[in-house]
Amino acid sequence: MTHMLLLYCLVFLLPTESCRTLRQVANKSKEMSPRPQGVCDGVCVDNSHCSQPCPPDSQGNMGFLCRQKKWHKITETCQTLNAFNIFETNLYSIQPLGGNTKVDEYARKPETITDRLMQTCPKDLSCVIRNIRQSPRIPGNIAVIVQLLHNISTVLLTDVDVAKMKSYSIMANHILNSKSISNWTFIPDRNSSCVLLHSVNSFARKLFINKYPIDISDVFIHTMGTAISPDNTGKNFSFSMRVNDTSSEITGQVLISRDELRKVPAPSQAISIAFPTLGAILKASFLENVTVNGLVLSVILPKELKRISLIFEKINKSEEKRTQCVGWHSLESRWDQQACQIIQENSQQAVCKCRPSKLFTSFSILMSPHILESPILTYITYIGLGISICSLILCLSIEALVWGQVTKTEISYLRHICIANVAATLLMADVWFVVASFLSSPVTHHSGCVAATFFVHFFYLSVFFWMLAKALLILYGILIVFHTLPKSVLVAALFSIGYGCPLVIAAITVAATEPGKGYLRPEACWLNWDMTKALLAFVVPALAIVVVNLVTVTLVIVKTQRPAIGSSMFQEVRAIVRISKNIAILTPLLGLTWGFGIAMVIDDSNLAFHIIFSVLNAFQGFFILVFGTILDPKIREALKGRVTSAKWISRISENLSTDFSGHPTKGPS
Repeated sequence: MTHMLLLYCLVFLLPTESCRTLRQVANKSKEMSPRPQGVCDGVCVDNSHCSQPCPPDSQGNMGFLCRQKKWHKITETCQTLNAFNIFETNLYSIQPLGGNTKVDEYARKPETITDRLMQTCPKDLSCVIRNIRQSPRIPGNIAVIVQLLHNISTVLLTDVDVAKMKSYSIMANHILNSKSISNWTFIPDRNSSCVLLHSVNSFARKLFINKYPIDISDVFIHTMGTAISPDNTGKNFSFSMRVNDTSSEITGQVLISRDELRKVPAPSQAISIAFPTLGAILKASFLENVTVNGLVLSVILPKELKRISLIFEKINKSEEKRTQCVGWHSLESRWDQQACQIIQENSQQAVCKCRPSKLFTSFSILMSPHILESPILTYITYIGLGISICSLILCLSIEALVWGQVTKTEISYLRHICIANVAATLLMADVWFVVASFLSSPVTHHSGCVAATFFVHFFYLSVFFWMLAKALLILYGILIVFHTLPKSVLVAALFSIGYGCPLVIAAITVAATEPGKGYLRPEACWLNWDMTKALLAFVVPALAIVVVNLVTVTLVIVKTQRPAIGSSMFQEVRAIVRISKNIAILTPLLGLTWGFGIAMVIDDSNLAFHIIFSVLNAFQGFFILVFGTILDPKIREALKGRVTSAKWISRISENLSTDFSGHPTKGPS
């Protein structure tokens, strides 16, 4: 229909304005009719692809992927904008019908639109605004406008004034509309959204501000700027914007302190840009499982300004979610916690302190998927830790009480050294865990949190490495004759494994991650996972030791089934079997505990994983008391002997006291 109208205009030499009016009427009538979505003709086989052309009124194609026997659209390049129709028609003479090749050439090379734009309306860039506003927000058009904005920000090196900034904001506002968010998902170039963010920031950086502040406000982008000097008492930018048509306004603030302003040279300028929908657009483009929970605030500041404060009102004010302050890493195209730290938070808003730089100019808050600790978890943890600490103290007391009776052979001596150190290291780990829990957050008690996390990491690793030492002791007893090495050498080897290896791992972890503020979690005094994966420095050694210990137990079962065992080795074989039983029980418990710990990290929204992990972790000391000490027949026998001996000594004391009290026993008559 459009082509017929254009032909009619050309043949009868109608005025340009009349042609434009007729074509716009035809285009509007088409927009009102539903656009065909396209259906693949081929058989849908899982993971197969197909491509379909766009509707007749647009150029490009749509890509589909077969999942679960249904075609799902994954990409779309349909566009109606090109180098011919993006400009207002009265600015150009109509191309002859043979000019279709040239139109297609411009459609393939969007940068030529920028060339025409710079020639046609270089003063204010307004000659494309009307047609951009009237264009549908389909993926291909979004990509064309993003490329146009990128090219403009590249071509214009200086002399960006308020008029150009207003036109630029209007173009960006069109594709930042909340109704376009879902269409960003289908743009083949996943970087389009971060290209847009970078382009807007780059263009705003070239904006020149006179002595009067600027305030350019559109629905989905708001730019503010002002001159600053060392004499200012402080500057702030306050924004209030709607995320979509139905939501209420949310606010955001950029605060520059007086101390920071003293560092800037005079004259200088500060610019801030607020985006209410860009966070959702970035999520849609990169298909990430992160949710931006406030405005995205960009800042263009002098390089001397190193610290700013940002206040974000939360979109989702749920109290069940934690907040993370983040900056957009312009090179790696991701949200990064290293740029910011959270200072204060409540259910309504979050206060962040951020470090702007060339890498980080845009900031926001993420709604963390981590669930806040429930009262049930708190009760389980502290009650369990109380029982665990008491159990470990009792375990060490029993070991001290019966030490002489149960360490008569070399293998028994080495075994009880391992048991005592497992209990001692777990006791210290529990104590430091309690200390860490009383430190409210890594922000307010950073140094204390680093120290507590280091010792918790070190002592928990020591528990596993002493379990490994027990397993290696078994292997040594089975594969090598015990008495080939002096006892002092074996003890030194056990202590090197039990304390030396954990110390090296814990020290390397803190040295490698703490300088970049990636050692701690933002919300707790424990090893970081999201940024640096520092938690792997505990999980990997622990689970590797679990595997080694289980293999060792299996080897013991195989070896002890052989009948050819000399009587001289009988006592040592029995000792090895006792150690193996101990490891066979405690290793799965410890492994299962931290297996749920890993599951909790992977799916931190699962309350069941939290509860199971808290129960198993909190009661580890009780498990060691029961399975490592009380159920050991040698220890029970030694305790019984001590009790019997104590009763015998008590009776002798009573008899002696009776003798000395003046009631001698009768002698023979």
